[in-house]
Amino acid sequence: MQLDLLVDQFRKKDQSAFEKLYGMYSENICGVINTIVKNDARSQEICQDVFIKIWNNCESYNSSKGRFFTWVLNIARNAAIDEIRSRSYKNEKKNLSADYFVNILQHKEEEEETSNVDTKGVRNLVKNLKEKCVQIIELLYFRGYTQKDAAEELEIPIGTVKTRNRSCISQLRENMAVR
Repeated sequence: MQLDLLVDQFRKKDQSAFEKLYGMYSENICGVINTIVKNDARSQEICQDVFIKIWNNCESYNSSKGRFFTWVLNIARNAAIDEIRSRSYKNEKKNLSADYFVNILQHKEEEEETSNVDTKGVRNLVKNLKEKCVQIIELLYFRGYTQKDAAEELEIPIGTVKTRNRSCISQLRENMAVR
């Protein structure tokens, strides 16, 4: 069955279309969620919640604005970010070492030859960043902290967090352009 036809049937609340789309996309969507949440069981729950949400809000999908999978993926990503920003998630992960998220940046030069391609890419992007930038990026993007939470964690003013974030992202963009 063509994807467009399947999506149209889904929008008309056809259960078999829902089942087919779930079968097509659930593994990838759960994988993306798990990349953010880092908990298989919780990722499965969020994935199911995402599919219920898209079922209940299927009329908001607009094919002229993008592919169906991209729409579902954005909803899933937002749900995963909402999860990691929740108080219960933060309390659960509070004692997690920063190395859990950014240890790929700490590998020695000689280990680079055996590292996987993704790790090398991330390492190359951030290798010229100052430690302050690595801290800000880790908190805001890997751990899901708000700017206010990051300011409290680093014991610096929120304005400094905002300025460093902009500066660090600009530096990352420059590093990407150089590659």
